[in-house]
Amino acid sequence: MILYKRETLIKQLKENSNWDVIVIGGGATGLGVALDSTTRGYKTLLLEQVDFSKGTSSRSTKLLHGGVRYLAQGNIDLVKEALYERGLLLKNASHLVSNQSFIIPNYKWWDNFFYTVGLKIYDVLAGKLSFGKSTRINKKETISRLETINNEHLKGGVVYHDGQFDDSRLAINIAQTCIENGATVLNHVKVNQLLKNNNGIVNGVVAQDTETNISYDLRAKVVINATGVFTDEVLQMDNPQAKNIVRPSQGIHLVLDKSFLPGNDAIMIPKTDDGRVLFLVPWHNKVVVGTTDTLLDSHSLEPKALEEEVDFIISTANKYLNKKVSKEDVLSIFAGLRPLAAPKDKSEKTKEISRSHKIIVSDSQLITITGGKWTTYRRMAQDTVNKAIAIGKLPNVACKTKNIRIHGVMESLNTTSH
Repeated sequence: MILYKRETLIKQLKENSNWDVIVIGGGATGLGVALDSTTRGYKTLLLEQVDFSKGTSSRSTKLLHGGVRYLAQGNIDLVKEALYERGLLLKNASHLVSNQSFIIPNYKWWDNFFYTVGLKIYDVLAGKLSFGKSTRINKKETISRLETINNEHLKGGVVYHDGQFDDSRLAINIAQTCIENGATVLNHVKVNQLLKNNNGIVNGVVAQDTETNISYDLRAKVVINATGVFTDEVLQMDNPQAKNIVRPSQGIHLVLDKSFLPGNDAIMIPKTDDGRVLFLVPWHNKVVVGTTDTLLDSHSLEPKALEEEVDFIISTANKYLNKKVSKEDVLSIFAGLRPLAAPKDKSEKTKEISRSHKIIVSDSQLITITGGKWTTYRRMAQDTVNKAIAIGKLPNVACKTKNIRIHGVMESLNTTSH
């Protein structure tokens, strides 16, 4: 369609030098902010330096979940918010979101009781948007549903339900939804500089189309930094002395043949040797296994899995499978970087750093949104645009995205069952 053609969008860029909102970053967060902004009626431009969802947003575990481990940490509000957003996504993007059953295998009687009770709380927090009740199953049923599970000392399992989705497709469909609602959304356009008025207030950007090397001076009432692990680069365009607020945490996943998990159920290992969670999830007739949580001192567009991360996932999976995984069985590996709030204490473990999102307003009135996760992208966007309204950058218009159907959903409304 002509609507999505790059030439059409570049023409819009050339013809409009003044915008209400310019969003920097075309991952889940930036796309969510652009959708929220344009559906409220603000003239919205989104600029992404490479491809939409090129980084973190296409390298997830493909799960929309409240986060069972956040429940164990006592972060009830984050879990409740995420479960609510998970339910909205099933309604608004039903062509890309499905109900996935998970089994936690239990090797101690106490675990059986502990996880059954914990997941009942998870069910209650989901309320009317629940994906299904959790249930305890005996050893025989656990083995029957998980053919490759290590059954030595196995006591049984607990089944619960969460969401699975196609992350990169959802990002592209959100970009299309933005365009259909009047936004101009462009990739391969890199922001190189922030523009400011005489009072030092950010009022635009200088952006370069990397396909043609043409640069544009673009003005806006508000500029929103939604660049994930590149957050600090934009903050330092604003203030060269700004301290880093993001510490990248790497998560890797291995892709294995379906024979390592032949059924329809996923496996969730709630506590590995170092306290992380490990998932084994059916995905496009393969199995995705992950993830790690490794603090890094640097970031790049092409993060690489560390050897110790691969070893960790293989050795942990092998504790729970009777069909053993070797490095030769790994079909592919993908790595992504989470933009975690930089810990004050360098010894702080990544699993203990909050996944809640944070909105920062600089002295220059640049707005930065960081942290969070795919599941809560819509709520993060809502809070960000509300912040722009609260500081007087935009007229007060209510959020519309709770009921906005994502591009592609109509074709599947009558054919997709969950």
